[in-house]
Amino acid sequence: MSYVNQRWLGGMLTNFAIIQARIDHLVRLENKRDKGELVLLPKKERVKIEKEISHLNTQMGGFKEMTTLPGALFIADPIKDKIAFNEAKKLGIPVIAIADTNCNPDGIDYPIPANDDAVKTIKLICSKIADSIIKGKTEAFSGEAGVTESAVKEEHEEAIEILGSYTFEPEKPGESGESEEPEESEGETASP
Repeated sequence: MSYVNQRWLGGMLTNFAIIQARIDHLVRLENKRDKGELVLLPKKERVKIEKEISHLNTQMGGFKEMTTLPGALFIADPIKDKIAFNEAKKLGIPVIAIADTNCNPDGIDYPIPANDDAVKTIKLICSKIADSIIKGKTEAFSGEAGVTESAVKEEHEEAIEILGSYTFEPEKPGESGESEEPEESEGETASP
């Protein structure tokens, strides 16, 4: 599952070939680091490459596994992320977005009326979107031959790890921190 939680890179969708070249560069640098080839370089060059890897991971770490254009785009604030919105519209990619009162919902394919300034609202909507994606992938994977239950669980755990603080784990009874009221036992009766 690809995501952008930093600044949107202009041309990420419309200039996808160039972005893919930068992702390939990042993967090559990471492979060199993993193989230990950076140890052979002088300290100054090694630090420079490590900083470049860190910077590229910050910018493109969420979508470095993306090999094709996405089928849909979810935007939390279409006014703030107008570059992403415009790129999706140019390419005909459906947009799902939170439409606040200061936003024009006409260009949004699937507007979600909500307050895009409230953190709790964004977390709730993102968690529901993430759960829907995970459910859809689980159903798609379960239909494919050779896909095991462990592969589906691994995909689910990866999605939770990626979305991290933007998702809510379902609360189990008694975990909410609120005291539950004890039920009356059959032996206790109210006097008339």
